[in-house]
Parts: sequence; C-alpha cells; structure tokens
Amino acid sequence: MLIDWAGQGEDVAGELSSGIEEFAGLVEGGEIKKMLGGEHDRRNAIITIHPGAGGTESQDWAEMLMRMYLRWIERRGFRREVIDYQPGDEAGLKSATITVAGEFAFGLLSAEAGVHRLVRISPFDSAARRHTSFASVYVWPELPEDVDVVIDEKDIRIDTFRSSGAGGQHVNVTDSAIRITHLPTGIVVSCQNERSQHRNKDSAMRVLKARLFDIKMKEQQSKLDQIGGTKKEIAFGSQIRSYVLHPYQMVKDHRTKFEIGDPTRVLDGDLDPFIKAYLMQKASGTLGQPSVEDDE
Repeated sequence: MLIDWAGQGEDVAGELSSGIEEFAGLVEGGEIKKMLGGEHDRRNAIITIHPGAGGTESQDWAEMLMRMYLRWIERRGFRREVIDYQPGDEAGLKSATITVAGEFAFGLLSAEAGVHRLVRISPFDSAARRHTSFASVYVWPELPEDVDVVIDEKDIRIDTFRSSGAGGQHVNVTDSAIRITHLPTGIVVSCQNERSQHRNKDSAMRVLKARLFDIKMKEQQSKLDQIGGTKKEIAFGSQIRSYVLHPYQMVKDHRTKFEIGDPTRVLDGDLDPFIKAYLMQKASGTLGQPSVEDDE
C-alpha cells in the first residue's frame, strides 16, 4: 500500500494555516473587547442614516452606506432589523433606521458615527462629471427598560401613516406605521416594519428613549469638560471618512489616517480594520481630529 506523504503534508499544512488564522482572529477579537470597556459598549445598537444635501446623489450614497452596514452585520453574525426605511425620490433613501443585536454591537459601531463622504463619477449625471456626496451616520445604544429616561405623554405627538418602500403584503395598505415627535427637543422617530401599530410604537419609543438618553449624557459630559477644561470628544457631526472612487481609489479615515486602496472591499462590509484602528487610537489617547485636506 502506497502512502501519499506529500498529500498528507499538504493537509497538515492547510490545517495548521487555518488554525493559525483562527487563533489570530481570537487574539484580535480579545484585544478589541479589552478596548470596549464603556458603560454601554456591550449593548445592542441603533443606527440611523441620513443623506446630506444634494438630492439623488446623496440619497443613493446613503443607501450604499446602508448596504455596507448590512453586509458588515452579516459578516459579524449579528442580528438586524430595518425598523424604518424612507425611499428617495428617484433612487436611494431619505432615512433608514436599523437595530443591531449582538455582543459589543454598540461599542464597535460607535466608531462609525459621523459624516461619510463619497467622491465618484456620478451615475446620474449625463455629462459624467465628478460629484462629492455626504451622508450622516448616527449610532445609539439600545437601552434596557430600567434606564431612567422619563417621557411625558404630553411631550409627544403620535401620528400614523402608511408604510412606504419595499415590504410585506401590508405595506401601503394599512396605516400601521408610527411617527413620534418629541415636542421639547423636536426629535422625530418613526417605525414601519411591523404590521401592528402597537409593535411599531414600541420600536419607535425605544429609539426615542435612546436618543434622549444620548442628549442627557452629552449634556453631562459637556458640564464636566467645562469644569475640568478637558478637550471635547469628536462630535457625531464631524466628517470622519472619505470613500474615493475617482480619479483614484481609496478609503481613508480622517481621524486615524488609516486607509485602504480597495473601496469595493470596504463597501462590501469589510469595516473591521477601520473599527480596530479607531478603537486602538481612542484607547491610547492618540485619536486625531478629522481633516480632509490631504485627500483633495
């Protein structure tokens, strides 16, 4: 009987390589978790995406971002639910809200909060000119029921409307979608994913609760900064990353200076290198302020 030693060697080498990659992934995952020690980092996350000015261009870019995050969520093995989706006039979206369930979902996705910039040859421009589009990503932790956020019924207005966009058989048939306006702050949240008004209201209230809690925490931090003279953290409104598809190809984070020359890979959900770079620099206190001067 002949023994294929060469073939067995290849199998062992393949298993060894696979084992090393798996071990490296576990080590890296452990390192990242060590950096996620914030009060709410372990919690589920709520993401909302809004296009900037620019009509169809920005609305299409916002939908590209939504697809990117859905792919990343799938890669991570997290669960997600699109609880609100407002389609754009011609393409893309006007607003989308996604809940993400998984360990450290908020801690990881908090690295994505801010303004994202796209540079490309517009598919909507007959003259094939270069366009720059913006979209904002907001991230909040999904809070447990016992968190102290009091919402007075007289401070909210609840409207019902028919769901829009792709959905189940009840979309555009019943007025089950819910829009809640918090009158003191002007915050508006909506949910149209469920067929029942009651369930949509519960989902919308969870989002409103998270947003009001975020405002409360920011106000407290601002007071501490004023007392201690500390530097404020980067705000959600800061431009954090550029995705350049023309005249060259690159994705660059303006806070960490980390960049990748393959936008397709990033837009397909490979965000972990950017998240890791952000968390490492944040933990070491070396995180920089966003600046786009070096990629114009």
